[in-house]
Amino acid sequence: MNQQKMKEIFEQTSYVRMGGSAPELRCANYLVSLCEELGLTASLEPFEVAMAEMQSASLIADGKEIECKGYLLAGTHEVEAPLYYLTNVRDPYALSLCKGKIVLLENYLGYWLYQDILKNGAVGFITFDGHANYADRDIDTRELRPYVSNGNKIPGVNINVKSAVSLIENDVKTVKIKLEQKEGVANSHNVVVDLPGKIDQTILLTAHYDTTSLSLGAYDNMSGCVGLLGIMEHFSKNPHRYGLRFVFCGSEERGLLGAKAYAKAHEEELSKIALNINLDMIGCTMGKMIACCTTEEKLVHYISYLGHELGVPISSYQDVYSSDSTPFADKGVPALSFARQAPSNTATIHNRYDTAKLMKMEKMEDDIAFIIAFTERMANAVHCPVSREIPDNMKEALDYYLLRKRKK
Repeated sequence: MNQQKMKEIFEQTSYVRMGGSAPELRCANYLVSLCEELGLTASLEPFEVAMAEMQSASLIADGKEIECKGYLLAGTHEVEAPLYYLTNVRDPYALSLCKGKIVLLENYLGYWLYQDILKNGAVGFITFDGHANYADRDIDTRELRPYVSNGNKIPGVNINVKSAVSLIENDVKTVKIKLEQKEGVANSHNVVVDLPGKIDQTILLTAHYDTTSLSLGAYDNMSGCVGLLGIMEHFSKNPHRYGLRFVFCGSEERGLLGAKAYAKAHEEELSKIALNINLDMIGCTMGKMIACCTTEEKLVHYISYLGHELGVPISSYQDVYSSDSTPFADKGVPALSFARQAPSNTATIHNRYDTAKLMKMEKMEDDIAFIIAFTERMANAVHCPVSREIPDNMKEALDYYLLRKRKK
């Protein structure tokens, strides 16, 4: 894939494409057409996702309206209560003060934090995002994910950080949250392409194509999708012993939903997958190449050696990566994610600044070439050398990531 084609793909996908939305489906169909240009057949695999349409959302602070966005899937509510700023989310006494309050949180609303404020009697919550020193006053659209609420919903809104600072500066006493929304289900889609091999074993390659509500998603993660297309083009013209299956995953940003849906729908086939190679954020102008391996530690060293062999500096390590590789590792498939991690002051994600301006086509070519070289060694091996077992330390890390265990 040449640089001109890469630029064209980034241009054609420069729009917000949230999981389950019409723009996400538009992007899925575009990916299908790109695969067809390579002479390959791509199919759409739909899966259901929870959806909500917000009719109205408001936040009133001591009688003054504050710009906000209501949490999707948090129900329809109206509640007024004292404001409480929770600064220490691990302190039992601090948590006990949530009772009967609407709680301002400076942490991302994950499962354990939500359960803690719920258990301690909070009646609503406020989160914030953005940067106090940025000129914009953007507010991300967030959702109370079903696996976080478990059906126990209290109202919440998200505001810009500048508004959060003003709440504390002005010593706001009482806030009122009002949400009205319709909840239901819709379809998101995975895009699947097969390149059969010589044996009945497969290497699965994945990347997600959806975005968050403010992002055009060039770096996160059309870059990974362009990478998949480049790898696909290479192997459509070159032999490979193992079969290759490419999955462009939908709704990753909503909790890895596409990868989870694929793993569930194809569970009987997972025993024939030797390895999952995931691409999430490659090809940016700044940053270092990394490989996060939810596998035996031997693969970490193998990738480091390969980097030395090919003259590619790469940081390889063993861990769980917050991307589509994780659901497969949890099902016993050794999985790794490649990324080029940029310093946060050169490239950020999940906001308006994730555009094609972050990308460098020469870096895209370099990253794709390295991943092709790694995939060639795996796909043409007499026997894929990566152990089909997930080691105990990675099983424990998966338990923490997937909320089956809580870190002390």
